[in-house]
Amino acid sequence: MTDQDLLFQTEDQLPSSEPTQEVQTEKYLLFLSSGLLFGVPASAVVEIITNHVITWVPLLPDHVRGQILPILDIRRLLAQEDRENTCIIILQTGDEQVGILVDQVEKMVDVDTSTILPVPPRSAQELVSGMCSLEGGQTMMVFDCVRLLEHT
Repeated sequence: MTDQDLLFQTEDQLPSSEPTQEVQTEKYLLFLSSGLLFGVPASAVVEIITNHVITWVPLLPDHVRGQILPILDIRRLLAQEDRENTCIIILQTGDEQVGILVDQVEKMVDVDTSTILPVPPRSAQELVSGMCSLEGGQTMMVFDCVRLLEHT
């Protein structure tokens, strides 16, 4: 290769001196509850419901029609005070679905899975399987859908 050829090469024609590393990302839906930022894998989200009516059914008769899902209030699971929740996120793990009451749904983000750190041992947050820092300095706690279903 002549000096003139090297001088007029475009960026994509230059030899790569750094090996490119693929980043593994996963989409997470961010939501707030009790002022804490949680993320749930987007693959587990079935639906987000904002205008809802929840009917408490103590003993469910056999002739009920339609889909009936357990709804859990995240504030209660985190031992926080009750409050009017504005959103339900329907989650699915395997063949089971459950709804969670949250304060607010934020947005969808791509998270580099290598940045998710395990929670400290003996953590009081049994529904959290990891945490990571997001752009803007926020800390996201990874919500564990499998553990949630153990509470239903």
